[in-house]
Amino acid sequence: MFIRKTRTNNKANGEGYFTYRLVRGERIGGKVRQITVLNLGRNFSIKQEDWPVLCRRIEQLLHPQERLLPLECSKPIESAAQRYAGQLVMRAPATESAAAGAAEPAGELWLPTDFQEVDVESLQMMQPRSVGVEHVGLFALTELGLIDTLNDLGVNGVLRASLIGNLIGRMGRPGSERATWNWLQQHSALGELIDVDFMAMSHMSLYRASDVLMKHREVIEARVFSRLQTLFDLEETVTLYDLTNTYFEGEAMGNQKAKHGRSKEKRADCPWVTLGLVLGGSGFVRRSQTFVGNVSETGTLAGMLAGLAAPAGALVIMDAGIGTEANVAWLVEHGYRYLVVRRGGTRQFDETRAVTIETAAEEPRPLQKEISEDGKELCLYCHSPSRQRKEEAMLEQSSRCFEAGLQQIKDGLQKPRCEKRRDKLLERVGRLQQKSLGASQHYTVDLVTDDSGKIVTAITWQKARVDGTMATHPGVYCLRTNELAWGEERLWRTYTMLTELESVFRSLKSELGLRPVYHQKEDRSDGHLFITVLAYQCVQFLRVKLKVAGIKDGWATLRETLSVQRRVTASFRQRDGRTLNVRKATVAEPELMAIYRALGINPAPGGTRKLVA
Repeated sequence: MFIRKTRTNNKANGEGYFTYRLVRGERIGGKVRQITVLNLGRNFSIKQEDWPVLCRRIEQLLHPQERLLPLECSKPIESAAQRYAGQLVMRAPATESAAAGAAEPAGELWLPTDFQEVDVESLQMMQPRSVGVEHVGLFALTELGLIDTLNDLGVNGVLRASLIGNLIGRMGRPGSERATWNWLQQHSALGELIDVDFMAMSHMSLYRASDVLMKHREVIEARVFSRLQTLFDLEETVTLYDLTNTYFEGEAMGNQKAKHGRSKEKRADCPWVTLGLVLGGSGFVRRSQTFVGNVSETGTLAGMLAGLAAPAGALVIMDAGIGTEANVAWLVEHGYRYLVVRRGGTRQFDETRAVTIETAAEEPRPLQKEISEDGKELCLYCHSPSRQRKEEAMLEQSSRCFEAGLQQIKDGLQKPRCEKRRDKLLERVGRLQQKSLGASQHYTVDLVTDDSGKIVTAITWQKARVDGTMATHPGVYCLRTNELAWGEERLWRTYTMLTELESVFRSLKSELGLRPVYHQKEDRSDGHLFITVLAYQCVQFLRVKLKVAGIKDGWATLRETLSVQRRVTASFRQRDGRTLNVRKATVAEPELMAIYRALGINPAPGGTRKLVA
């Protein structure tokens, strides 16, 4: 083999440029013909003096059994040789077995026979690449119409491949775009499945693809959700809304949305950005939007729902953080029904009037319904035994710490040089009350002073539980709604859909690489979050399909099962001295085969490729 440099003119403008081809000589009809085996393109960076070394190295890789001494070459030449040798095998003509596999997905395949006489001892296995996640990921993208949508939007082939790589990379190996680029080049067989050479693609292509995705964000979101409604015959009368956040690595000085705020993950040292999601009752995302990191939850609802075009009378479910009086009034004004956790208020519960149902965890759940005096709102008081145990333990711990602080003040009154001034001790009592998490409301604290009224001589306290609080009604919470026709059980089970939204956030963060964000620019960080949301749509589609077949595993477990399957190249020396290279996927193991059968797709992704060199 050798490399040929050819001058070509652009037909549109007449501009000349050079292309490079890998060529071999072959005798046909008594004449030697030059046959192009691989087009190397225009951007071929290997120096001309290194071309012979590159060609010899490619031939070595295609005939691994004939290596006597390793051919010494530079790292760029070795990388190029590995890439081009791999492409020759991957682009070899597909066998009839591949066509048979495509015709009969997930079934017992009839494969034609092809006997070859080879030296078994010469077997070498090369270029293992993961293919399971890529296979089901492509299936999900196709079923959701994402690839057709990109075509309709005029996205070119390179950017389209980059977008597919971004999405499936987020499903298979969550990380930054640069980490995804490395995964696509070194570890994944996705390029074989879509006939794209990711080794020739710059990591900037993935960033530019993210920019294109953000440009068409609203259209893509709407089409994907519409497709899901068609696939699963969804009637979306329930809308779930909540917020989550993710932190940046670095200061993100170029991002106006990156703000410092309260961090549940104890990462107050990092700037944050907030992601708002509107979900249907099926658990699929209807709309997403990014907000500044320190945004107030209560001020985001109207903006998210205003342009949603939700059906008239849709039921909006929110947690207490968003369910303010102002937001509830806005929902009523715009014709929405609501079901929210009441903020504050007095707790009450009458077991004699309660209806008891059973949760999915087989725990009894007493429910008591009360209609407001004006008849416009219903309050559902719910009692959770597990929540009661938690709140009782919290209250006991807080009360113990509060009393210990008071006792410390009391002991100090009997010691010299300890603080005894009334104003200072009032400050200490105030700080104890602030830290008590509400336990201090059940205590009456008195400071006894001397005749001057400035020096404390004694401190006393008395505990008396305040009615209508956690102390008297532990485990009780209240749901409020303007849906008056529903019964207790239907209201409670509808509200528990909000736990699905919480599981979505857990999946985004732990399974799909939502955090941290490495981008410093606003549009790129928004693109990172949107890619994660689209990857979640694909994952949720797969899980819903598999759940129908009785496969209820989470994505992390499914990904482990899928990651076992690889595409590998087996190389043999034949009796006539030539080398037979066969590339195909490993046989799907039973758990993986069950997934393929449930989805109705071919268990041998990529088919079989054969090259005799």
